[in-house]
Amino acid sequence: MTTTTQAPAKVPGSRPHSDGAGAFVPVQTRSERPRSYDPADFETPTGREVNWKHTPIDRIRPLLVDEAGPHDVILVDVDAPEVVDQLRLAAGEGPRGEFFVPEDLPAAIAWTQEAQAPLLRIPADAELDRPVYVKLTGTGGLAHAHVVIEAEPNASGTVILDHVGTAEHAQNVEIIVRDGARLSVISLQRWDDDAVHVAAHQARVDRDASLTHFVVTFGGSVVRVNPSVELAGSGSQGRMYGLTFADSGQHFESQVYVHHKGPHTTADVLYKGALQGESARSVWIGDVLIGADAVGTDSYEANRNLVLTDGARADSIPNLEIETGDIIGAGHASATGRFDDEQLFYLQARGIAEDEARRLVVLGFLSEIVQRIGVPDLEVQLIDAIERELAAGAAA
Repeated sequence: MTTTTQAPAKVPGSRPHSDGAGAFVPVQTRSERPRSYDPADFETPTGREVNWKHTPIDRIRPLLVDEAGPHDVILVDVDAPEVVDQLRLAAGEGPRGEFFVPEDLPAAIAWTQEAQAPLLRIPADAELDRPVYVKLTGTGGLAHAHVVIEAEPNASGTVILDHVGTAEHAQNVEIIVRDGARLSVISLQRWDDDAVHVAAHQARVDRDASLTHFVVTFGGSVVRVNPSVELAGSGSQGRMYGLTFADSGQHFESQVYVHHKGPHTTADVLYKGALQGESARSVWIGDVLIGADAVGTDSYEANRNLVLTDGARADSIPNLEIETGDIIGAGHASATGRFDDEQLFYLQARGIAEDEARRLVVLGFLSEIVQRIGVPDLEVQLIDAIERELAAGAAA
């Protein structure tokens, strides 16, 4: 296995010019970022780099040190149909590393610290009758993980990763969707309020396959989950959805990347967030690259944020890079604001009290993501979680 796919830049957040004179320009696009399995190839972030400038570096600092944490910080409980294969993979043992290559320091540390990466594999042609449910309970302390999820050709299923408890957790999730497979991956962050979670999800979707990926975050002090999807095969599809509800002191971040590599690929990205309380913070950065061979692409990304109280802040940055003009369509949108006064007026004019009207508006705004999950029990849990967040905000 090749240890690197791209030589790391000598200057943090930059790459050399071709003139060899030592001048540099900052790395601005996601595809240009240096990638390596070796933590030594990455400098410790300062917060000035393009991919770190929105992240509270001091609060994630333990995850920037290449040190092994104690064992069993994260207790893992897997409930899966019998047909699902559960294996352990050493570094160099496929499919571990078939697609995933770290693009930042915490991901490289997690790669090296995970001696035996768990593999969840849905066999070819299998159609799961219930989701694979993985409960990850943090017991406190530093933890690293690299997880591999593979759907073999024409397989179909859902994998749920549910994070609870507390930890300082650096996590990689490598997702491979083979030809004709249909896979959903749902990452739930329901941590205690002091948890820190920095994760990199990298997925490759092959010919005529589809991946639906969810990031749902309610708990944690700092949660940064960065998903990327490469639509490699002809006719592949990627749907990426996110839901966050940030309270005072919480920082929730996602840097989303969709790479249309193969022809006739389709992507739909929609992230929604609500924020309440002083210093509640969310960051969403969406990058889409339509490659030179990605003819017939149809791609759209959007981020919507609802700010419920003074002092909360949402940063939203969509980016689109197109290398071919032979596409069906590509676009992006971003909006952050307070309640729609017309919606509130409409509800109050029909005898609904203001507090109840606000509750209905928030539920209607966020439930669009919940309803796409397709797991009824989980959808009920998430609606209940939104209700609890709103009740806590009203009581504050």
